[in-house]
Amino acid sequence: MRKAFLLVFVLSIFSLAATNPSDKIAPRLLADTANGASAEALVVLNEQADLTPAASLHTKLEKGRFVVNALRAVAARTQAPLRAYLDARGIPYQSFYIVNMIKVSGNAALMQQLAARADVARIDANPTVRTALPLPTGYDLPNAPAAIEWNVSRVRAPNVWALGFRGEGRVVASADTGVQWDHPALKSHYRGWNGSTVNHDYNWHDGTSAKSPTPVDPNSHGTFTDSEMVGDDGVGNQVGVAPGAQWIACRNMDSGGNGAPSTYTECFQFLIAPYPVGGDPSQGDPALAPDSVNNSWICPASEGCSANTLLAVVDSVRAAGIFPSMAAGNSGSGCSTVSDPPAIYDSSVSVGATNRSNQISSFSSRGPVQADGSGRLKPDLSAPGEGIRGAVPGNGYQSGWSGTSMAAPHVAAGVALLWQAKPSLIGDINRTEITFKKAAYHLKSTQNCGGSGQNVPNNVFGYGIVNLQKAVQAP
Repeated sequence: MRKAFLLVFVLSIFSLAATNPSDKIAPRLLADTANGASAEALVVLNEQADLTPAASLHTKLEKGRFVVNALRAVAARTQAPLRAYLDARGIPYQSFYIVNMIKVSGNAALMQQLAARADVARIDANPTVRTALPLPTGYDLPNAPAAIEWNVSRVRAPNVWALGFRGEGRVVASADTGVQWDHPALKSHYRGWNGSTVNHDYNWHDGTSAKSPTPVDPNSHGTFTDSEMVGDDGVGNQVGVAPGAQWIACRNMDSGGNGAPSTYTECFQFLIAPYPVGGDPSQGDPALAPDSVNNSWICPASEGCSANTLLAVVDSVRAAGIFPSMAAGNSGSGCSTVSDPPAIYDSSVSVGATNRSNQISSFSSRGPVQADGSGRLKPDLSAPGEGIRGAVPGNGYQSGWSGTSMAAPHVAAGVALLWQAKPSLIGDINRTEITFKKAAYHLKSTQNCGGSGQNVPNNVFGYGIVNLQKAVQAP
C-alpha cells in the first residue's frame, strides 16, 4: 500500500513538472525577464495549419491561395481567445498568420500567465539579431562598366540568355536590409516602376521599426544582393543573373544589419501575400507573390533564436510554391557549421560559397546539421560567393564582396531563368530543387565532413556549383 502511494506521489511530481508553465518558455526569455525586466516574446499556439494538401495542387497560384487561406483561417479561429485576453488587459500585440503566433512584450509574470494557457505551445524569445554582413574590399566608379561579371558567367547564365531566357515574366524577391530602388542597375527591373511612375504598393514593405513607405537601404547589403539577381544598367554593368526578371523587396534588417525573428517572419508573411504600403496583412494578395525569395542572413541560436522559431514559416513559404534560397552561413571552415536558421531546415535550399577556382570558400559553412539533431546534409548547392562585384546605394558599384550572402542570389535568380524556360516547373519547388541538383557541376571534397567528402552530394559543396544552362536544357 505504501509502495502504491509512493508511486502515485512520484508520478504526480513528474506530472506537475511536465506541466510547469516555465517549461514552455525559452531559457533566453526567462533570463531576459528576470529581476522585473520586460522583453519581447513570440507566443506560438498549439494548433498550426495543415498545409499538406497544397502539394497536390497544380499551379503556383492555387498553392499560394490555399496556403494563405488555410493559415489565415486557423489563426483567426484559434487566436481569438488569446487576443481577447490581451485586449482586456490593454497589452499591445502583433498577430501573425504565416505561423500561428502573436508577438507581445511583458514581464515574467505575463509570460508565466501566457505559458499556463492550454492553447499555447511555447514562448520564444524575440531578440534583436545582428547578422555579420560581408564587407567589400574595393570600390568602382559608376562609370566603370565591367561587362558580364565572372560569377554570372560561372553559373552559365549568359548561355541561358542566348537561348532566349533572361527571366522575363518572373519575379524575384529580396528579404534583406532594403534596396535603393532607383539605382541604375535596378530601377527598370522594379515591379513598381512602369517606365514613368512608381507605385510601391504590393512591391515593398519595411518590416523594421522604421516602416519606411519607400524602398531604402542604409546598409548596402540588400541593394548588392538584389543586383546579383537582376542587376543590369543597360550600359555595360551586367551584375545580375536574371536581368529580364522583376524584383520586389521586404526590409527585415536595419542599417546595422540588426533583425529579429519577428522582422524575418513579417517579411516572409508579406512576401507570400503582398499588401499595400501602410496596409494590413489581411489585404495581402497571393497572386502577387514572387517566384523566389533570396535570404542572405541568419538567425543564430547564440543570439537566443530558437532552432524551430522559423521552421513553420519557411515550410509555409515552400508550400505556397515560392522557392526559398538561403545563405548557408559564414562560420566555416569546420564541419557542422551550418548551424543557424533558416539554412538548417530541410525545406530551405541552402547555398555554400565558392571562389574563382571552383574551390569551397574557407568561410563557407559546412554540414552535417547538428543544431536540431537531424544530421542532415547541408549545404544543398554552391555558387560563386568570393570576390563578387555588385550595385550599392549612391548609384555606384563595389567589388570584392565575399560571403554565402553573395552565393544565394545566384540560385534565387536562377529560378526565374528556369521557370521561364520550363513553365511546367512553376510553383513546383521539389522538382525545381531536384533539377538544380542534377544539373549542378558536381564536386567532391577532401574534407570528409560527416563521412561524405568523396560522395555527391557532400557536406562541403552539397551537389556542387549551380549550372543554369544544364538545368534549363535538362529533359
